[in-house]
Amino acid sequence: MSSPIDLVILGSTGSIGVQALEIVEANPDKFRVIGLAAGSKNLELLAEQAKKFSVPVVGTTGDRAKLISQLGKTQVIDGSDAASQIAAMACDVVLNGISGSIGLAPTLAALAVGNKVALANKESLVAGGDLVMAYGRDRIIPVDSEHSALYQCFLSGKTSEVKQVILTASGGPFRDRVDLSDVTVTDALSHPTWSMGPVVTINSATLMNKGLEIIEAHYLFDIPYSKISAVIHPQSVVHSMVEFVDGSTIAQASPPNMKGPIAYAIAGTNRIPKATLPIDWSKTHSWDFAPIDSAKFPAVDLARRCGELGGGLPAIFNAANEVAVEAFLNGLISFTQIVDIVDASVQKLGGNSPITITSLADVSAIEKDARSIATQLVQERK
Repeated sequence: MSSPIDLVILGSTGSIGVQALEIVEANPDKFRVIGLAAGSKNLELLAEQAKKFSVPVVGTTGDRAKLISQLGKTQVIDGSDAASQIAAMACDVVLNGISGSIGLAPTLAALAVGNKVALANKESLVAGGDLVMAYGRDRIIPVDSEHSALYQCFLSGKTSEVKQVILTASGGPFRDRVDLSDVTVTDALSHPTWSMGPVVTINSATLMNKGLEIIEAHYLFDIPYSKISAVIHPQSVVHSMVEFVDGSTIAQASPPNMKGPIAYAIAGTNRIPKATLPIDWSKTHSWDFAPIDSAKFPAVDLARRCGELGGGLPAIFNAANEVAVEAFLNGLISFTQIVDIVDASVQKLGGNSPITITSLADVSAIEKDARSIATQLVQERK
């Protein structure tokens, strides 16, 4: 029997981290969790996870003394760089399930010491794609269902044979709604097919997530933006497709459940039996596809434009969106103002002159400026 995979999980108390640990629990012979990291919001769950899986090292931005009192001899690392320290532990795979651009530093820390990264933190590539890709693509396995699908579809042919890649989008709760001017927070959080955290759910409602994923796909697969498209697929069963030059299209399909792509990534692209339920082929299915309405969902074209111009614009795009989404969730702005604020922030800071990014400090400085501008715009509009 082969040795278990030594696994580090960042963002262990979030949706991705919790599901990853459920996979570990179901396959105790395949994985050994040697490090966990999480923020300060759910220290009780972090402590429970550490005890349940006998994790030797835990990192948090929360109360270190509180964790130590619950965990005894377990090593507890605290502070703003705790996740980066955990990510740099010698292991087989680091699962980065942190939400937001704070996940970039741990991604770089893991890659810098030679660890393989199962990447669920799309902001690592959006904000710092050039920095991440400086370490090469061979040690990054995507966890997003769309990019996991593309990763698997690419196995069917050579990169030189690819005509285009097609990301699928559920369309969120508003794909059939004409007027978005009176959308409430409750409306926007009611996703029809996926169960996700609030920020990701709002990004799905604006289709901002699809814009972020287009930038992510560009970096992950070294594909020009001209060959990356997206379509609405309400059933969320076909996760993405690759069209080859001979007219063939290869699609990856499975029910809308993140355990499949998580398991595939943390197992190093080995397939774990029964990771997720398969499609029931004894039943009738109907899968629909439709183009994205760019006027209704302008975030996708805005993301593409930022990606094509490059430099610091994707980081501005992402940071401004984080501010705008938080403002919407707090009732300070309307739903349609989210993308307006992101667009205005990009215009104020980036225009058509991309900023060169050479270090993590560059990303932090750009994001700080973007957050400041976006916050100012929120105040003007609230």
